[in-house]
Amino acid sequence: MTAPEEPQAHGLIGRRSLLLGGAAAAAGVGAAYAWQNWQSEPEDAVGGATVSFHGQRQAGVATPAQAHLTLIAFDLREGVDREALSRLMQIWTIDAARLTAGKPGLVDTEPELAHVPASLTLTVGLGPGFFTAADREADRPAWLEPLPAFGIDRLETQWTGGDLVLQVCANDPITVAHAARVMSKEARSFTTIRWVQHGFRHSPGSTPPGTTMRNLFGQIDGTVNPDPREEEDLIWHPDGTEPAWMAGATSMVVRRIAMDMDGWDEAGRHAREVSIGRRLSDGAPLTGEHEHDDPDFDAIGPHGFPVIETFSHIRRARSDNPNERFLRRSYNYDQPAPPGEVSDSGMVFITFQADPVAQFVPIQQRLDELDLLNEWTVPIGSAVFLIPPGAAQGEYMCQRLLT
Repeated sequence: MTAPEEPQAHGLIGRRSLLLGGAAAAAGVGAAYAWQNWQSEPEDAVGGATVSFHGQRQAGVATPAQAHLTLIAFDLREGVDREALSRLMQIWTIDAARLTAGKPGLVDTEPELAHVPASLTLTVGLGPGFFTAADREADRPAWLEPLPAFGIDRLETQWTGGDLVLQVCANDPITVAHAARVMSKEARSFTTIRWVQHGFRHSPGSTPPGTTMRNLFGQIDGTVNPDPREEEDLIWHPDGTEPAWMAGATSMVVRRIAMDMDGWDEAGRHAREVSIGRRLSDGAPLTGEHEHDDPDFDAIGPHGFPVIETFSHIRRARSDNPNERFLRRSYNYDQPAPPGEVSDSGMVFITFQADPVAQFVPIQQRLDELDLLNEWTVPIGSAVFLIPPGAAQGEYMCQRLLT
């Protein structure tokens, strides 16, 4: 972006008067337009929006990402069996359907907080331990296990694993906090909380619809995401899947990635862009003009070196296999820093794909082997979950698996 020219001294007073007069007039026009625009839609349009809970597939996967996230992993209590899991899923189904519709849970002790659904979605995922407790090991997909060990990983137990996961997303943080508490309270007879992760993105209306999010490094993040409406096979298990109860299911990979903000501050802008292979200003590849231009990995610069380096993030993440892709639905995190530190920031990196071993792992292995961005990022948490199909009206979550 070009910096505005500084006013010349000899014209400062006249131009300032002109600008002030023009600004006042523009403010009047702008205020009138803003009032008109504000009046054109309900004041609570964001807060009143709903996303249906019921359906063949769970919401919160292909749903446009909301501004706020709480991700809760649970461990099952000793003695919890299939019958107990069935009861939990029935309770969660009833209250998830109510909360996402802007209604209080059945035993909601703060019912007033439920009336702002703000596009709330509640997405349930199953870890390996769920299948053991339900005596359904034969139904557990082969890919539902911890990811292979990667050399860059520095995993911490406090962010890793889990028998169950609940993803709570909405465009209002109070809505997220309330729904997370209601659902967690209902599960405490069956589970203990293993970890909780919070995340955020831009709020509705702060960027144009369809704008790719930025992470806390300032990078545009998620440019090559597949369109879930057009590339469903990358994400969902289709009808005709065996076993039949898996139709409409997907997998969820959660990676908590710590970002070295202080080290990134010390890197020059050129080094930052070379490490990614994209411009920071607009996300365009270093060989292109616009964010969604296809990068030219064969392009050579004036000094005989590749324009997009072999160690850049986008080059290492790119595959010749069109099936090695997944849907990213990630969130930033920013926690209070430890004593003596400036920040504790990073990304709750969330992906959805039909098969993480076939789609996610090969890309992660290439990034593990050679990716300059690893200089500033460290995975400190990891978990894999199965996102079962959604619940139709009249049935509860996982009913076909648990009966």
